Amino acid sequence: MIAMVKGILMEKSEGEAIVMTGAGLGLRMMCSMNTLSGLPAAGEECTLYTHMNVREDAMELFGFLKREERDMFRRLISVSGIGPKSALGVLGSMPLSDLRLAILTGDAAALSRAPGIGKKTAQRISLELKDKLAQDALGGTAGLEDFAVTAAVDAPVQDAVSEAMLALKSLGYTPQEAANALKSVKGQADTPDELIKLALRHMAQNM
Repeated sequence: MIAMVKGILMEKSEGEAIVMTGAGLGLRMMCSMNTLSGLPAAGEECTLYTHMNVREDAMELFGFLKREERDMFRRLISVSGIGPKSALGVLGSMPLSDLRLAILTGDAAALSRAPGIGKKTAQRISLELKDKLAQDALGGTAGLEDFAVTAAVDAPVQDAVSEAMLALKSLGYTPQEAANALKSVKGQADTPDELIKLALRHMAQNM
């Protein structure tokens, strides 16, 4: 299994890049628009994390500028009905942080902006990946008791706060930053989307 490729970028075009390795081997990799836009100019060195897809009639190599993007690609192709090319389209449709947020909050409208992704498929992506991304955001721990955010609230509101907490963590905020922001807007909204918006606005105003 090829896990990573380091070499000279020979060329990049729509949907793919060719990298010449030290062994004199030129590897063609399919890439998302986000990865392609982040690659250097032809002739410069680059490193790509890779995923190999083996089919009966072909072997395909996919390249990603960031490990996190490759991990998300693998999550996406685990969804029923999502193939590698569709997964690349989803990855290239928005920044990775926005994609995580769309999945966590069930934002089918945002997900369906990707080419070939309809509303039902977008809903399926969120349904099948939401819990997995939540576990990623929590780093494998269970519960949000340490943050003291969800105490003494009804179950639906607690679920909304939990989702908002996970989404903020996936965006790069520390547990304490996310908890403090959610505490400051507690009671002002009861859906994850609104809580996230209010928390982000609060943090922006207090930077």
